Amino acid sequence: MTVELKLRKLRDRLASFPSGYMHGRYQGRLYGVSVTRPLPGIEKVYAEELAGTDVISFNLYTTPTSGPLLKPCEMSSDRVVDFVLGIELIAT
Repeated sequence: MTVELKLRKLRDRLASFPSGYMHGRYQGRLYGVSVTRPLPGIEKVYAEELAGTDVISFNLYTTPTSGPLLKPCEMSSDRVVDFVLGIELIAT
């Protein structure tokens, strides 16, 4: 899968997440996930494993001319993409 395709899949999946705080399950572990959208085209995500130490944190910027731009916080882009595509959100 190309980088551009991964970013499009990430953007499309993230669009289905509501803004605010939610729970999700990823690789059998429970996470608290916070999604904020402070301005159009900016999405900030912070997820923390609830019974462990894992953290996922990134910003996604989308502009009409450049497409999605992923800025992970101290982790690989692949790790962020895998998490967003793989997490199962839990209704609370």
